[in-house]
Amino acid sequence: MENNVKKGFDDGGYTVVTRVISQEGICSFGHKVGDDVIFDGETIQGRICLSALYSFLPKVFAMRYGANFPWLKEDSKDVSTHACPDAKNPVVFEIRRLKR
Repeated sequence: MENNVKKGFDDGGYTVVTRVISQEGICSFGHKVGDDVIFDGETIQGRICLSALYSFLPKVFAMRYGANFPWLKEDSKDVSTHACPDAKNPVVFEIRRLKR
């Protein structure tokens, strides 16, 4: 019998890492500066508030597949920021596309 188990997953997308770079007030989810979440196309590794995830997922998805945003500086097209939707207790994430 032939083994057809898929070994790894490669959809051609970049790995994207989000990191908490600032947090003010009290985050009810408990995010702290330095928290990472990794998106590799197959899994999401790390803890993430669903409200923050829902708000930045389109940007993560776009960056995974090579989107360039005109407001990013030319020398840092692989790094963006995104604030969670809680304006009273903002958590700001850095969204970084890793080079292949």
